[in-house]
Amino acid sequence: MDESLPIKFQEHLKLPDYGINSANIGFQTVTMESDRYICVRESGEGDQLVIIDLNDTGNIFRRPIKADAAIMHPKERKIALKAQRQLQLFDLSSKAKVKSHTMHEDVSFCKWINNRTLGLVTLNSVYHWTIDDESPPKKIFDRHASLVNCQIINYRVNIEEKWMVLIGIQAVEMKVVGSMQLYSVDRSVSQPIEGHAAAFATIMLENAKSPTQLFTFAVRTSTGAKLHVVEVDHKQENPAYVKKAVDVFFPPEAKEDFPVGMQIGKKYDIIYLLTKLGYIHLYDLESGTCIYMNRITEATIFVTAEYEIPSGIIAVNRRGQILSVSVEENNIIPYIISNLGNPNLALRMAVRNDLPGAEELYVQKFSSLYQAGNYQDAARVAALSPRAFLRTPQTIELFKSVPIAQGSHVPPPLMQYFATLLEKGNLNRYESLELAKPVFMQEKKHLFERWLLEEKFECSEELGDFVRQYDVSVAAAVYTRCDQHLKVIACFAEAGLFDRIIKYATKTGVQPDYSALLQHVMRLDPEKGSEFATMLLNDENGPLVDIERVVDVFMSQSLIQQATSFLLDAIKDNKPEHGHLQTRLLEMNLIHHPQVADAILSNEMFTHYDRFTIAKLCEKAGLYQKALEHYTDINDIKRVIVHTQALNPEWVVNYIGVLSVEQSLDCMKEMLKVNIRQNLQVVVQIATKYSDQLQPLRLIALFESFKSFEGLYYYLGSIVNLSTDPDVHFKYIQAGVKFGQYKEVERICKESRYYDPEKVKNFLKEAKLQDQLPLIIVCDRHDFVHDLVLFLYQQNLTKYIEVYVQKVNPARTPIVVGGLLDVDCDELVIKNLLMSVTGSLPVDQLVEEVEKRNRLKLLLPWLELRINEGSKDPAVYNALAKIYIDSNNNPEAFLKENPFYDSLVVGQYCEKRDPHLAFIAYQRGRCDKELVKITNENSMFKHQARYLVKRRDPQLWQYVLSSGNIHRRSLIDQVNATALPESSDPEDVSITVKSFMTADLPLELIEMLEKLILENTAFSDNHNLQNLLILTAIKAHRSKVMEYVNKLNNYNAPDIAGIAINAQLYEEAFTIFKKYEVHTSAINVLIEHIASIDRASEYAERVDQAEVWSRLAKAQIEGLRIKDSIDSYIRADDPSNFSEVIDISTRAGKQEDLVRYLQMCRKKIREPLVDSELLFAYAKTGRFHDLEEFLNGPNVAQIQAIGDRCYDDELYEAAKILFQSISNWARLASTLVHLGEHQAAVDGARKAGSTKVWKDVHIACVQKREFRLAQICGLNLVVHAEELQDLIRLYETKGYIDELLALLESGLGLERAHMGMFTELAILYTKYRPEKTDEHLRLFWNRLNIPKVIRACEDFHLWNEQVFLYEHYEEYDNAALAIITHAADAWDHNRFKDVIAKVSNLEIYYKALVFYLKEHPLLINDLLATLAPRIDHARVVQTLEKSDNLPLIKPYLIAVQKENNEAINNAYNDLLIEEGDYKSLRDSIGNFDNFNNYELAKRLERHELLQFRRIAALIHRRNKRWEDSIALSKQDKLYEDAIETANNSSSTEVAEELLKYFANIGDKASFAACTYACYDTIRPDIVLELTWRHGFYDMAMPFMIQTFRELNLKVNNLEKDNQERKAKEKEREQQDADSPIIGHGLGTQLLITQGAQGISQQGFGVSYPGGVSSKPFF
Repeated sequence: MDESLPIKFQEHLKLPDYGINSANIGFQTVTMESDRYICVRESGEGDQLVIIDLNDTGNIFRRPIKADAAIMHPKERKIALKAQRQLQLFDLSSKAKVKSHTMHEDVSFCKWINNRTLGLVTLNSVYHWTIDDESPPKKIFDRHASLVNCQIINYRVNIEEKWMVLIGIQAVEMKVVGSMQLYSVDRSVSQPIEGHAAAFATIMLENAKSPTQLFTFAVRTSTGAKLHVVEVDHKQENPAYVKKAVDVFFPPEAKEDFPVGMQIGKKYDIIYLLTKLGYIHLYDLESGTCIYMNRITEATIFVTAEYEIPSGIIAVNRRGQILSVSVEENNIIPYIISNLGNPNLALRMAVRNDLPGAEELYVQKFSSLYQAGNYQDAARVAALSPRAFLRTPQTIELFKSVPIAQGSHVPPPLMQYFATLLEKGNLNRYESLELAKPVFMQEKKHLFERWLLEEKFECSEELGDFVRQYDVSVAAAVYTRCDQHLKVIACFAEAGLFDRIIKYATKTGVQPDYSALLQHVMRLDPEKGSEFATMLLNDENGPLVDIERVVDVFMSQSLIQQATSFLLDAIKDNKPEHGHLQTRLLEMNLIHHPQVADAILSNEMFTHYDRFTIAKLCEKAGLYQKALEHYTDINDIKRVIVHTQALNPEWVVNYIGVLSVEQSLDCMKEMLKVNIRQNLQVVVQIATKYSDQLQPLRLIALFESFKSFEGLYYYLGSIVNLSTDPDVHFKYIQAGVKFGQYKEVERICKESRYYDPEKVKNFLKEAKLQDQLPLIIVCDRHDFVHDLVLFLYQQNLTKYIEVYVQKVNPARTPIVVGGLLDVDCDELVIKNLLMSVTGSLPVDQLVEEVEKRNRLKLLLPWLELRINEGSKDPAVYNALAKIYIDSNNNPEAFLKENPFYDSLVVGQYCEKRDPHLAFIAYQRGRCDKELVKITNENSMFKHQARYLVKRRDPQLWQYVLSSGNIHRRSLIDQVNATALPESSDPEDVSITVKSFMTADLPLELIEMLEKLILENTAFSDNHNLQNLLILTAIKAHRSKVMEYVNKLNNYNAPDIAGIAINAQLYEEAFTIFKKYEVHTSAINVLIEHIASIDRASEYAERVDQAEVWSRLAKAQIEGLRIKDSIDSYIRADDPSNFSEVIDISTRAGKQEDLVRYLQMCRKKIREPLVDSELLFAYAKTGRFHDLEEFLNGPNVAQIQAIGDRCYDDELYEAAKILFQSISNWARLASTLVHLGEHQAAVDGARKAGSTKVWKDVHIACVQKREFRLAQICGLNLVVHAEELQDLIRLYETKGYIDELLALLESGLGLERAHMGMFTELAILYTKYRPEKTDEHLRLFWNRLNIPKVIRACEDFHLWNEQVFLYEHYEEYDNAALAIITHAADAWDHNRFKDVIAKVSNLEIYYKALVFYLKEHPLLINDLLATLAPRIDHARVVQTLEKSDNLPLIKPYLIAVQKENNEAINNAYNDLLIEEGDYKSLRDSIGNFDNFNNYELAKRLERHELLQFRRIAALIHRRNKRWEDSIALSKQDKLYEDAIETANNSSSTEVAEELLKYFANIGDKASFAACTYACYDTIRPDIVLELTWRHGFYDMAMPFMIQTFRELNLKVNNLEKDNQERKAKEKEREQQDADSPIIGHGLGTQLLITQGAQGISQQGFGVSYPGGVSSKPFF
């Protein structure tokens, strides 16, 4: 776009480039709520949602989402979706639903009115839905009646949410009319307004105290277009805004255009108005002035949004282009001045929005006011100048130069200037300094401080230096704001604010000299010095001072408490490098205050001190616990640990735990050895706590070695419950027995699981205890009951057997009885023992024990006793049943009547003895599988069948009817013959039938069902059984289905027929439908399954029903019997299937028959498709009269679509009639082209105004060589850039070059002429009219696509024109290269200099240099002067040296030598040496020192001219090569230069060597001069020696006199200083003698006030010498 335009126009992207189908680009499918997101709903094979982030176009979001509408949040990745009345809000980042709601009415429009609220427009009302909570949408107002038939296109709310406007459009009389509803929240009132686009705005008017609220809207009516700006909610303190109503211009070709979008540019107060056809209008919000108008796109605009960052407008057109327009701030003010001629608007906008471009106007205004003496307004103008371009030191000086009248009460102009600046904003650094001067001079510091707090000043070092003269604290504030940190610290020190120094230094990162500061603070205030030292120590970046130095300061004053406090804080981090400091801290306190040292050690703060030294000091101080903690040698430990009376036993136990196993055992032996009575308990505690580490066996051996069974018992007692070692448990039992603790032995035998039972049993047997209960417990727990019974029976301890079964474990009675039977005990004894057992015992086990010894009858009395006692234990009755069965004591009655026995157990017992008894037991207990098994094995199928029918168990039926049952057939026979006939219960039959079905036995099931249904049973008429019989026959016996269908009458006919169809029994199904008169289904079977259209036709004739004829017609049309089908539809009078009939008839070309059908349909229905196809049938059959008659009558035909079809089928006459009837000029024009009516086609195209139509007519006119008409068409095409290439290609292909050029030249004058036209004409000129190219480029270069024309110029060798375009396209690199390459056509020196100065690739400089050396060597210095600021001088010199042309650029070398470049200096010096210009050479090396000094000096040393050798000596001197310089001067006898060199060297050795040289050659004058010049360097003794040796007394006397004079002065000064020092020392001694020995008396508390961080505040109180009690410091 043209650089001089006031707008920036940008295309961001094209939606089709991102896979968006053009059909999905429209108002209903594309939404854009801000300049961040584009949301597109795509429809097609799969609906999906596409979201494009304009800030990240490479990451496209696509998801299959079905919704009626979708809008993205303006800023966040949240999306609002609408599906019918369901609203949902999703967070795409977290993939979670935020909230949802179901509306009670349809939502027609949605829009985000701010970042937290969604506006919802329904058919009747407007709602606001906030996303911050779970609240439902809130109704705001009802829609006005004027918007009833409108399509809502926008909804806007002002910033305070007090005003809303709803915007809609509708078509009225071929015009788009806009309607708006303006609603006031405060007044609850709506106002209908005619308008298409609207927006709310705020503006800060001049002299206003708050922003003014404005409402802007635009409308286009038949009388014109207006933009209105009005104020809403006027505030009394603000000036009134005058209502604006300005015309909106629409070009003649935009008759149907209207505004579609309006945005307010908040940054520049600009109204952006965008129309449907792509015209952009810019208006000034304050004045309503139109600033700019142009067309930015040919495609229709349908949605707009705010372009936030540049404060513009962004829009989407039908082609999917995302376009934006914003203000070009560098051009808008010059544009207003030059194009609009409105300097007042330019000045107002420049001031209001701080825009450049009005500087000249401002300078003129300021100069005129200043010269007129209107200093107040001049000051205001300068203060408010855009971008502060007038706020300079010159302006301040200008106001300062204004004379002030004596006695005048008017403030000076300078102060007026400052007052205006302070009112409007802040001051810059120059203004701040100038205002500070009068403020402080008038002692109004409070004003300065107030302005400083308000940040009105731009602080600088100069301002701080000035303020420091008056107030240090204020100066510190100024220095702080301008980051002069060292000066801030200096101010703090000067003000005595020591505590703020570290904070500030830490904050700013400055590193002052803390050592000097600390010494200074300590001198002034020791208290603050201590705090300051702590602050320096605890700095977050590490200590700022040396810790030992601070400690030495404290210790020098015997401040142990303070030193302790400081060290605790300093070394609290316990670092290895602080080990010596930790040792020093503990030493000083162990010597002076052991309690403090004990507290420090107790807190375990330090670990890096000398532990052995501290251990010895602790032992001396009586701190045995601390000594043990630090000793590591076992001998030291054993020596100290004997002082147990001074040690805490608990601590001793814990301490032993840190020793090795051997050391611990040694200590325990030592303790038992010294005093076993006193230490046994502690040793037991130690052994208990560390039993695992010390090993129980070793501890047991330890106690046994001292024969301490008491200790062993207590030790083992503490670990036995936790130990799993069998030896530990055995030793504990053994110790308990020896210690007489039988109850504990009994308990451990009962509870322990880890002792060896065999070993314990044998030990207890051998122990011969009086009470055998421990032995009984061990044998009972470990199944030694049989051994126990034998042992007790053999030892005549039968009473313990009774005790065992009666009290210990009655459950073991069966084993005891078995054992007694094994030893042939008397049965009476056993019976009595059984009778004596009162507890519960396992009867099953007892019966088993007795039964396997064939003594079961032994239990009969005991069993009968249990029954008499009321026992219901199944085991008792099982045993009794077994006895009755074996004894044949009426067992069948017992089995049937007794309810308590276990049927399974007794049944298994009876199986081999009596199967019938087993069947009874199994039947009674429902032991199904056992019953089936016993009946199968014994062929009891009748019993089994009856049981199964009555049992009604599907799973059991499944089991017996399985294919693996070899007895299944026998069972089924009994079921059919006996069980079912005997049953009258429907449930029995139902379960049996279901079981047969589940078992998949269809033949057997049919056999069963025939017996039940066909043999006149109670179930013959059962509906379900009849259905089941037919269905089973369909599945298993298809030949019987027809028989059953005819015989049975109580079945479900429709369902059975459907199943028969699925089974391909079509005749049976047809018979069923026919039997029950279901005619529609019957004919369906004939058509769809039997596939007999003829039988279907006969059936339709017979039943003669409309629905039957319709079904027959459907089949006929599908079978392509079109005429028969249409006849059937007519007999059915059924138009319902018109779409299929139309489709098939049209494809078959049966238009004549179709006309009859469609005429019937029109009598029944009014469908667009019917009318449309009837039209097309008329057209195809050539019945144009009927066609016109149809069009003249009422119809709902889609005439446009039918016209298009006629056009596509080349039925142009019919198409002409159709297009004329609907006034479709576009299609009519195309049709006329095919009919050869070209003039009429052009007229039609003009009326249509369609690009495609113009294109078609144009092509036809060109082909017919109707160039006049072709030009008319072409002028309407060339304004569309996308059509231009095709047009040019058409003319070029046919060779009509002159006509093409004439067409484009005519088009340049059009208002809509675009860049492509100018570009393509330029390219055509390069091809066919090169002589016109230059003139065209110079006139229209700013409207060309320059890169494209450049390529054309290159193709056709128009080099001068190519360079011209490179220059104006700012491709200066290519321009320069083109000039160099094609110098004969394109070179001009001045032009080349302008171009080469702007190139970016510096390599072109050197190509240009080579070019000029070859072609224009005399102009090379002029070229180098242009290139000098950016060229590499060394490379230039190297290039010229290679070509031996260095003298050619001497002026250039002189000009750039000021840069002190080594290559330049060397080259220039070489030229001077060759020319013999030693004066210029001396000046060169004197002013520019960047050259190879050594090489140049060596080169000049050999020069034949003396002056050049002097320069060599000078170079040596400057490089401190004193010996080389002096040697060179000696060589040429330039003694004065040599003396000067020696003096400059300040070297005693050099000066004395030169002095000796003069003495040796006898040059007295030079000798004297050397002593004078080098007086400060030469030693007096050397001078005396040389004078004495060479007799130069007169020459050396001045030197000696001066030397003695200085020596005398030094001695006198030393004596004076010594006397003053002695006097001060004497005075100090006197003061010390007069002061007390203890400086502050005994009242001062010596407290450790600052302990280490992390130490508990509850510690030990410490008493210091002198009776002063300290506070706890831990």
